[in-house]
Amino acid sequence: MAGARRRVARVVLLDPEDRILLLHGHEPGDPGNDWWFTPGGGLEGDESHEEAARREVAEETGITGIELGPVIWKRICSFPFDGRRWDQDEWYFLARTERTATDPRGLTELELRSVDGLRWWTSAELLATRETVYPTRLAELLRTLLDEGPPRVPSVLAPEIV
Repeated sequence: MAGARRRVARVVLLDPEDRILLLHGHEPGDPGNDWWFTPGGGLEGDESHEEAARREVAEETGITGIELGPVIWKRICSFPFDGRRWDQDEWYFLARTERTATDPRGLTELELRSVDGLRWWTSAELLATRETVYPTRLAELLRTLLDEGPPRVPSVLAPEIV
């Protein structure tokens, strides 16, 4: 994974019932190659990670005014998507919202071709699912977060190369 990595802000967005919001995505042109993932995306221009996190949540979910907390996890990942390889340095922020209604009107052209829904998940539902979820250890990471609270310093997750 040599070269510049895309800088990404992701958000572990929790509602008042401690459910996490995930987006359902798929490879453009192949809806059967699908997965669930947290809201977030690449930093634009001189945007900070915090600014990108807020913007991405608003664009992808329609939810604004989130209570953005600390960075809880960091990871390096690399995966094929839409005919190219994406190498990313991801920061995961903890965030809270009172609002659970979503309105993803701000999706990019690529997201319109590859995102087909959102869903609030309980920790138990996430632990029980057999569907693909990224990061792959999200169910146990969320359970630990809910049981122990955010780490004092961000946990560095193992690199994920798909």
